[in-house]
Amino acid sequence: MIPIGNLRRKYLVRKNEFDSAILRVLDSGWFILGKEVEEFEKEFAAYCGKNYGIGVGSGFDALLLALKALEIGDGDEIITVPHTAIPTVAAIIASGAIPKFVDVGEDCLMDVNKIKEVITEKTKAIMPVHLYGQACDMEQILEIANQHNLFIIEDCAQAHGAEYKGKRVPISTLGCFSFYPSKNMGAFGDGGMIVTDSEAISTRLKMLRNYGQATRYHAKMQGYNTRLDELHATILRVQLKYLNEDNEIRKQIALRYNLLLKEIVTIPNVNQNKKHVYHLYVIKTDKRDRLKEKLNELGIGTEIHYPIPLHLQEAYKYLGYKNGDFAQTEKAAKEILSIPIYPELTDTEIETVAQKIKEVMQNMAGP
Repeated sequence: MIPIGNLRRKYLVRKNEFDSAILRVLDSGWFILGKEVEEFEKEFAAYCGKNYGIGVGSGFDALLLALKALEIGDGDEIITVPHTAIPTVAAIIASGAIPKFVDVGEDCLMDVNKIKEVITEKTKAIMPVHLYGQACDMEQILEIANQHNLFIIEDCAQAHGAEYKGKRVPISTLGCFSFYPSKNMGAFGDGGMIVTDSEAISTRLKMLRNYGQATRYHAKMQGYNTRLDELHATILRVQLKYLNEDNEIRKQIALRYNLLLKEIVTIPNVNQNKKHVYHLYVIKTDKRDRLKEKLNELGIGTEIHYPIPLHLQEAYKYLGYKNGDFAQTEKAAKEILSIPIYPELTDTEIETVAQKIKEVMQNMAGP
């Protein structure tokens, strides 16, 4: 069996460092908003090229608090994509705002040519999603946001270390990350962070994550309880040291897959202006469902990211979208398949995954 992910291997590769870091926190007796969180916030913000980092409880919380920090809420409209994970739109709705969808392109990223069509007087922000590990076309998005006086909140949950024109995401002033365990850099549980260049936004975010308190027992605003734990922070500090190395390994695995699969299925389309960090390696084929079924029988783990577009989710019917509204998104949902990619994959496993895909596709093609 070659699973789609293997978190146990991830732990075992650096077991001594993880164990030492965890014991350091346990020995300190300080578990909430202590030195580990403070140091990790500084380190990760600097890694992203930003001045401030605010650790929170999850990627969803990062998006929600970013919206709240910008005072976006009831009736405001946020432009995003229907081809992404549910937390993106769930955070928008939790803030009281309304998601306005635009379609994606062949690369499954926001089609920047569609953005202006949905801008109204209620539009307050654009939320591009750097999906699968590749950045959106931020130059055009920044230009549109400046023209229309809109905020940008970058969903970087799958893009730790991804670059656009030589600069790491987020490209704008504000970006939100998830440290869910399966991410390129994941905690051993939920975790998230917002990074920003704005001192004022950072100050608001630190109050919002801790009940709105400026100091203990002094609430200046309505807030939440969403704080990155010390244990997760110390685990993430270990992983941050190896993030570039791990991303490079992911890239090499992807290049190997490209070579082995380019004649068999549609492989990821990577823009030359971008550094893809391959959180996921996503192939496309109109025989996706049969391929997934056969690979499962052969012990090859796969996943569909994402089978039901957000505009067709039962929970969001009230938004008024229907089947056929976003052609590329709906086409992708029928064709995409994620195959194993993580730094701990062996050369033999990579070859096996590719060979099994090739065999299954050839068998389905017939004589």
